[in-house]
Amino acid sequence: MTGAARQCFLARMKQVFAYVLCAALLGWLPSVQAMVGGAPSAETGLGRAVVTVVGSRGNFCSGVLIAPDVVLTAAHCVPAEATTKIVAYDAQRQPQLLDVRRVAAHPDYNSGGIANHRASADVALLQLAAPMTGKSSTLLGSPRAPIAAGARFTVAGIGVTRRGDGKSGGTVRTATLIATGRPGTLQIRLVDPATNNAREGLGACTGDSGGPVFEAQDGRDVVIGVISWSTGANNAAGCGGLTGVTPLTLYRDWIERTAQSWRGR
Repeated sequence: MTGAARQCFLARMKQVFAYVLCAALLGWLPSVQAMVGGAPSAETGLGRAVVTVVGSRGNFCSGVLIAPDVVLTAAHCVPAEATTKIVAYDAQRQPQLLDVRRVAAHPDYNSGGIANHRASADVALLQLAAPMTGKSSTLLGSPRAPIAAGARFTVAGIGVTRRGDGKSGGTVRTATLIATGRPGTLQIRLVDPATNNAREGLGACTGDSGGPVFEAQDGRDVVIGVISWSTGANNAAGCGGLTGVTPLTLYRDWIERTAQSWRGR
């Protein structure tokens, strides 16, 4: 690629990402699974590890720093044909796009499974071109076994608080949910204990996919999964019903090996 061609390409990519970022925050993009129901802002504490992931194909998701230059997110948030960036904010809260050096989706990920709310290896890693400042990395783990119905988890993301209202997104929020049904190592389904999926409650929605799921273990919060999908109340389309989680039980070794192989590269 010639110098002129490269400059043209970079200029075009800036336009694409500017559109994606504005469209995501203003609600012009289709739903991709945000924290609804009035969850409070959580920019500090657990929220300091949560980042915004955007892509040239219109993908708009959450992720979590597990090292200063490594982000864990959902595999469906980083399709192979897309160029991915991380959104950061300067001191004036102006958005900046950070370059991603490498992307690795788990080799067993199946996009069709996630689209139909079935279990899959919906995890991916991003290596940033440079360590991210202004954020804090968090601890990686896996859920306590066996996972019992009623177990409590905290989900976090930057998605919208009301489906279809993009202006309500872009702020890190958290919610405490409980496991329902028969949770296991392949998938955990979470629900707001106050509504139990009978009516809209707290849960993931547009922009929360890839966001971290925390469990309190030995006095500290560790990331034990990522958000993969959501439903509306009574399993209808939408948000505020079930929050589908891909636990890291089967994938933690792959995550750690991949991140380790990137060190110094």
